[in-house]
Amino acid sequence: MKSSNFVHLHVHTSFSLLDSSLRQDAMFRRAAEFKMPAVAMTDHGNMFGAVEFYNGAKKHGLKPIIGCEVYVAPESRHDKKEKYDLRDASYHLILLAQNEKGYKNLLKLVTFGYMEGFYYKPRIDKELLAEYADGLIALSSCGRGEIAHNINKENIPRAIKMASQYRDIMGQDNFFLELQNHKMEYQEKINDELVKIGDKLSLPVVATNNCHYLDREDFHAHEILLCLQTGKTMSDQYRMRYPSDEYYFKSPEEMSELFRDTPEAIENTLKIAERCELELDFDKLNFPDYPVPENYTLESYLIEQTNKGLDERFHEMTQYDITYEPSLYRKRLQEELDIIERMGYPGYFLIVWDFIGYARRHGIPVGPGRGSAAGSLVAYSLCITDIDPLRYDLLFERFLNPERVSMPDIDIDFCMNKRDDVINYVSEKYGGSQNVAQIITFGSMNAKGVLRDVGRVLDMPYGEVDKIAKMVPNRLNICLKDAFKEERRFESMKRDNEKVTELLDIALNLEGLPRHCSTHAAGVVISSKPLTNFLPLYKFPSKGKGDQDEVVTQYSMGSVEKLGLLKMDFLGLKTLTVIDNALRLIKESLGVDLNIAAIPMVDPETYKLLCSTRTLGVFQLESSGMRDLLKKMQPDCFEDIIALLALYRPGPLESGMVDDYIKRKHGRLEEKYELPQLKDVLKETHGVILYQEQVMRIASILAGFSLGDADLLRRAMGKKKPEEMEAQREKFITGAEGKNIDIKKATKVFDLMEKFAGYGFNKSHSTAYALVSYQTAYLKTHYPLQFFGALITADMDNTDKVSRYINDCRDMKIKVMPPAVNESMKDFTIADNHLIFGLGAIKNVGSSAIDSIIKSREKRGQFSSLRELCESVDLRLVNKRVVESLVKSGACDSLNQNRAVMIEDIPNAIELGQAKQRDHELGQSSMFEVFEEEKEEEGNASIAEDWSDHERLKFEKETIGFYISGHPLEQYTNELLWFTDASSMSILEDNTGREVSIAGIPDKVLPKTTRKGDKMAIVTLEDLNGSVEVILWPEIYAVIENTLSENDPILVQGTVDSDGNQPKVIAKKVCLLKEAKEHWEGKVHIRFRTLGLEKDTLNSIKKILEKHKGGNETFVEFLFPNNKVRKLSVEENLKVKPCDEIIQEIEAVLGKDSIRFE
Repeated sequence: MKSSNFVHLHVHTSFSLLDSSLRQDAMFRRAAEFKMPAVAMTDHGNMFGAVEFYNGAKKHGLKPIIGCEVYVAPESRHDKKEKYDLRDASYHLILLAQNEKGYKNLLKLVTFGYMEGFYYKPRIDKELLAEYADGLIALSSCGRGEIAHNINKENIPRAIKMASQYRDIMGQDNFFLELQNHKMEYQEKINDELVKIGDKLSLPVVATNNCHYLDREDFHAHEILLCLQTGKTMSDQYRMRYPSDEYYFKSPEEMSELFRDTPEAIENTLKIAERCELELDFDKLNFPDYPVPENYTLESYLIEQTNKGLDERFHEMTQYDITYEPSLYRKRLQEELDIIERMGYPGYFLIVWDFIGYARRHGIPVGPGRGSAAGSLVAYSLCITDIDPLRYDLLFERFLNPERVSMPDIDIDFCMNKRDDVINYVSEKYGGSQNVAQIITFGSMNAKGVLRDVGRVLDMPYGEVDKIAKMVPNRLNICLKDAFKEERRFESMKRDNEKVTELLDIALNLEGLPRHCSTHAAGVVISSKPLTNFLPLYKFPSKGKGDQDEVVTQYSMGSVEKLGLLKMDFLGLKTLTVIDNALRLIKESLGVDLNIAAIPMVDPETYKLLCSTRTLGVFQLESSGMRDLLKKMQPDCFEDIIALLALYRPGPLESGMVDDYIKRKHGRLEEKYELPQLKDVLKETHGVILYQEQVMRIASILAGFSLGDADLLRRAMGKKKPEEMEAQREKFITGAEGKNIDIKKATKVFDLMEKFAGYGFNKSHSTAYALVSYQTAYLKTHYPLQFFGALITADMDNTDKVSRYINDCRDMKIKVMPPAVNESMKDFTIADNHLIFGLGAIKNVGSSAIDSIIKSREKRGQFSSLRELCESVDLRLVNKRVVESLVKSGACDSLNQNRAVMIEDIPNAIELGQAKQRDHELGQSSMFEVFEEEKEEEGNASIAEDWSDHERLKFEKETIGFYISGHPLEQYTNELLWFTDASSMSILEDNTGREVSIAGIPDKVLPKTTRKGDKMAIVTLEDLNGSVEVILWPEIYAVIENTLSENDPILVQGTVDSDGNQPKVIAKKVCLLKEAKEHWEGKVHIRFRTLGLEKDTLNSIKKILEKHKGGNETFVEFLFPNNKVRKLSVEENLKVKPCDEIIQEIEAVLGKDSIRFE
């Protein structure tokens, strides 16, 4: 097949962020359709997509030409003061890599642009270009190239001089003058002069199209994209725009026609493409060199350390009375070591062993494991993980498959606060920041987000766009195409409204494009050579003065791995910080040095806590959905917790698999095994195929698959590719036949495996995380004070969670006290079986003030009065504002005065304190000190009345951020029970549209004005479990506005809007909670116990009902001794209006809780 005569050499893919909508796959398909032999990638100042581009082009039979449109500083790259009348203080230049040398030079140049030359844009200069020109071809670029710019300014001599300079830098055959024709008048002039300069200097010309989108029809969508980049709307006359719709991926015929007068410019595209022969090697490992001791190889050192580590594990097992068979462990260890050596990964394991060893030696908590690595005995022996794979039947091949060459992937959880210490250690060990860096990641425009973005640029009303965005189903990774199919209203809206049609069409065009880049939460790449030998680096601008610039790779995680570089995930897990702090508090308060690794795994009290679903703060088990599952399952062993984590996912929950599992566990459904061989594999999960490892075991036992082959089968089942599945089915049936297993039964088992494989979970990961769940549950059960102290400290910046945990403490009868100047340290302390907040929790009280208070207390003993406190501390640090915060928070409650008195006395106390400190500094002591002390005692008597509960709690909230000594809602227990059916916590998991009644304190009221000029408000409603936003539209806000300012509890009836980051409640009715009975409409239930019931009692109740007539339907319920209930509705004239009196009167006759509201 004859190739075309033209190749695009100036192409911006979607990695020219928000500047190009040209997707790589679409471009490759189009280039192949045009029979182009090659295609180039030249994104603005970056090489983000280079690896994907290279592999994608090859896959489509195209030669990839990797390049970049770099920014060149007019003078030195270090000159960052003068713009030289240039947009972005730079010129453009296209660089293309001819070979490996050119590619590596391009990596360095692009990196230098960010590291040294960044000023508006990442700039290089001619000095750098001259140093790294080898192996590169340069094109003079668009109208913003230096030569074209000077021609446009009619400075032809300067243009000639610059062309000559670039030729000298790049070499005679490596610099081309770039012609572009977007049918713009100014380009004709530029092109004519470029041809003349080319003739004069013997420089070749080349034709390009500066592609930014695929088809001409994409021009409008591209304009929207540019508005997103610049924060403009389409109605803004000053918005950035391209002068024509010609910047699309044109065909060779179109390009030939445009440059028919300079055919050599077309021919040169092929010549350049032929010269570019870059080959990237993705089969070579580029791991850093682990420094082994003398006389060792990587292999021999790994063998020694793993065997030594296994002996230590044996010692632990013996110590904890765990039964084990050493020969099985030795055999498994040898098998794993053989695979690791064969695949070339001993260095990998030693590197991981080394930095985890560093963490453990320096007291940095490390998680027990994560992902499939927990299936490795080598990892367990090296203390990389803390899960015994033989004890839990975890498979090494699920982690590292000898049948499939892939990089090992050990992700590690570290204590959140000390994760960076480990990264710094690794960085220093392997050559510093030039060899170790974090990895970039890209955020893309998702379905709802792109609708909102485009709607904003089109100047559509927010409410209209919001309504459209909310029509997209709330499902992870849903795309607009699927949303349009599922939600029929999209089609009717398109028919009825042209603007909506435009919105939906453009959103569909732009959906999925990368929107921005950021740092991957955990990914770190480690190399023994400078990273710029393999990839370019990117630098984020510093966030503030004195902050360090953040340097990351320009290639994302997948590309880094493809290059054979060592990629590690260093994750910060807050729960490890909580466990570590809880252990510290246990030691400090009880003198117990608890070894969390040695706690009993069969502790009845811990399972009792789990079954009671009191799991707030327990790792992975605190959501309401998980608590429902705990209630149904009633776990009684560690294996149940492993199963819980595997079951609580959309697939198993939606498929009925969870109900099946629970029924089998509790004996309500028979455990069935198609073949007796399956019992050993599936007994643990009651005959349900729950784990991926079970699929692998079944294939191995029934069909003779090696565990490596079985892992390939598992992967195939996950991908669901028909042709691959058919081949695997045939292999399985043939293997089963060879083991004399009935074909029908073997087929049925394969079908079952195929069905459940889609829901199957990685047991290794589930086991590792189940251990953390169990450890936190154990701490909450046996050391609740210390556990909550650590938990609240870790979440101190999350008011909702802290409120929830304090409420949980109250329910568990744990007394949580405000900070106390006589007992608190900076963080939580435990005294007299109370949990006492640290002084660090109080707003306006800084570390130096806290240090002064603690130092004075340790030196002089406890303070007896506010004045003594002010005499003792450094008043330059503990100033008036600090003392006010201490009093308001309750921290001075032990000073024998009420808070109101102390607030009044602060100026006097500080004045006396300052005077006394002055006297002491001067070495003077008043001879009348004794009399002054007596006088002070007299002066302490104050007539100031103490604050009301309402004021006390208000000031606590103001200074600490939460209510501690009580909560304003506590006096409304009955109202909350009767009139609410939701809380801020339950709403987090509610679906849009659900009707709810919720009560709380209007903590913040943010008034807004609608487009029509009406007043509305967004209220932050705080209840016992946290807070939720409530939207009050004008008609509701007008009625309730004055009431909100009183800060009294309110009752809100409305609907949940779960779209966006946080669910909200759209209010339909609002009233004060104390008046809820008067406004309430619903059913009233009155319960009688029939035992001993007399007619007089019935008559008494009837009289009460007659006295409180209203419109609420009323029912009487008769409870019989056998616990059966008979319910009757009362006559129309006995319907009632709820009020305090009716409740008191009925409870006086029938007892407490005999009346309820529904």
